[in-house]
Amino acid sequence: MTARSKEGDRALGGLLLLGGTLGLVAAFILTIEKIALLKDVGYAPSCNLNPILSCGSVMESAQAELFGFPNPLIGLIAFPIVAATGAGLLAGAHFATWYWRGLQVGVSLAAMLVGWLIFQSLYRIGALCPYCMAVWAVVIPIFWYVSLRNATSGVLGARIARTTAVQTLSEWRMPLVVATMLIVIVLITEQFWYYWQTIV
Repeated sequence: MTARSKEGDRALGGLLLLGGTLGLVAAFILTIEKIALLKDVGYAPSCNLNPILSCGSVMESAQAELFGFPNPLIGLIAFPIVAATGAGLLAGAHFATWYWRGLQVGVSLAAMLVGWLIFQSLYRIGALCPYCMAVWAVVIPIFWYVSLRNATSGVLGARIARTTAVQTLSEWRMPLVVATMLIVIVLITEQFWYYWQTIV
């Protein structure tokens, strides 16, 4: 591993530690709120801010239990792994290729789940959960940065690492993250514009 790649992994470690920690906090709060809601159907979650920003509406939907249990439980398992990986990278740890491939599977599944939840929140449930959006905000950069790190380092195959597309995308990691975030913001703004215009 070159000095440049080591430095890149340490920078990625900071992102993973921060993102994993923030995601874990959001998942923990969502779990506590879900438990409170199960105990008392009349409970109003702390993130019920208005008709659109309403965790309760999301928590009570079928989509909130995609696999038969509350979705935040996935975060309680996954985000500590992300944070621990970040801490390890910051400490100078070197992970085997199989570990990076496993992490790639994890972040790819997380990105697909987040994409599905964004669609469901906007076009099926008709409400947004602030803590869920915090999870979206950490999964997006984690997915891009881990994927491009793996693609350029050969974890996904030497042929992929040599492609011009991968090299170009790697140099534009931050704009990719920003563009993805902006797309989500635009979709949210467009879908709920009827409400936003009443409060501006």
